[in-house]
Order: sequence, then structure tokens, then C-alpha cells
Amino acid sequence: MPDGSDQLDAATRRARMLAVIEGVSFARVTDLSERFGVSTVTVRGDLESLEADGAVTRIRGGAMPVRGVRERPFEQTQIDAAEQKARIARAAVDQLGSGMSVMIDVGTTTSAIARELVARSELRDLTVVTNGLTIALELEQVLDRVSVVVTGGTLRQLQHSLVPPLADGLLGRVHADVAFIGCTGVDGEVGVTNINLPESEMKRAMAAAASRVIVVADSSKLGRVHIGRVVETSAVDALITGKDAPRSVIASLRANGLKHITTV
Repeated sequence: MPDGSDQLDAATRRARMLAVIEGVSFARVTDLSERFGVSTVTVRGDLESLEADGAVTRIRGGAMPVRGVRERPFEQTQIDAAEQKARIARAAVDQLGSGMSVMIDVGTTTSAIARELVARSELRDLTVVTNGLTIALELEQVLDRVSVVVTGGTLRQLQHSLVPPLADGLLGRVHADVAFIGCTGVDGEVGVTNINLPESEMKRAMAAAASRVIVVADSSKLGRVHIGRVVETSAVDALITGKDAPRSVIASLRANGLKHITTV
């Protein structure tokens, strides 16, 4: 609902616009236009001004705040939606067969996939390529049936991940049947995004090195957009998410080319 901002001076409108953006993590130009009762041209001008002030980062179709978005450690996010992540992991491993090669990206949902692989004793002769130390350690106990290749690279403490420099060279020399990609945002128009830029680079490289790209994301990630773009929606072969994922986001994903969506 418009808040009468067409009667406000530009500075006041921009201050209120920034408050809205910081409250939702990502705001679309069209939504801001409707909310403030001004044209999309005016909104873009306001966003340009806010970006020049260092308050927002513009992303295609909208903007996100520079301050207020913080990456949380692996140990904290691991407990978020744990049961849902376990269901997603089971559905993901259902896609695999013995003898396949698999890229497993770093993350808490992808770590759940590693734990599920440990439990699936019928799966043998798998080759897993990962940049996640937690994933490699999970799989260490089943090295009799799963070969684990760690990318190498520079260690990030928050996610126990290996990132550039020196992390993505291996990925140009291998090809996998499937890549399981985690993220912090999935949006129909913007695509798959992540809060950390070096990890976003690894995710892109993994997706490019696989025949199939399967994004695994709990439902809280849907509708969010972060700074690091991973892949466009149309480049994703399948999405596995929670059954309470917003219907409007699911519809937008389908409209933008992601046809295979599983909710669990």
C-alpha cells in the first residue's frame, strides 16, 4: 500500500526506502514503486543515490542493504531447519546410483547429504568432489565405497570451506554426473545467489563442471537474494526444498525456467 511518499522530500523518502530494504534483505524496484507511490524511474534514481552513499548494493531488479546482512557460522546454521534439511538430503541422494561422480558444495544442507550418503550402504563406487572440510570428514568413514577428492584452496573459517585462490583449478580438469549446490538465496528473476563472494565462485565452477545441477535449499532461502550470483534459474536442472516454500516464489521459479521442483 502506498505510504504517501510522493508528498515527501527525496531525502526522507530515501531514508524510509532504506529502512524497508534493510528489513527485507532484498527489495524489488516494482515493489518499492508501489509502496512509495512513485514511478520506477524515481525508485531507480533513489537506489542510485543510496548506492552512492554506500547504503545499498544494486542488483538486477532491486537492491539489498550493505549493512545488516551477516554470514553466520556453520555451527549456528546447522541447527536451523535440521529436520527439513535431512528430508532434502534423502530426496537428493535418491537421485544417485552406484558408480556416479558427484560434486558436493559446502553448506549445512549439503553436509546433510554427506551424512545420508554414509547411511546408504547400497551406494558404492561413488566419487565425491567437495570443497567442504566437514563433508570430507563425514565421508571419511565410508572410504571403502566412496572416493573423496578435496579441491584444495584457501580455508574459510566460518564455513570450513576451501575457496579461491587455488581452489577452483581442479574443477576445470574434472566432470561430474551431478552437482549438489547449496546457497543462501533462490529467486525466480535473479536466480541462485550466495552471501559470500569466494564461495559463490566455487559454486559457479562446480555447476559448470557437472551434467546436472541440483540446488538444495531449505524453504527459508526462497525469495531471498544475496550479493554473489551463482547461476540463473534456467541453468538449474532441479530444486529440492521444503514443503512450506512460498507458493509465489515457486511459481516465479517455474515461470523463469526451473521446471523440476521437489518439496519435501
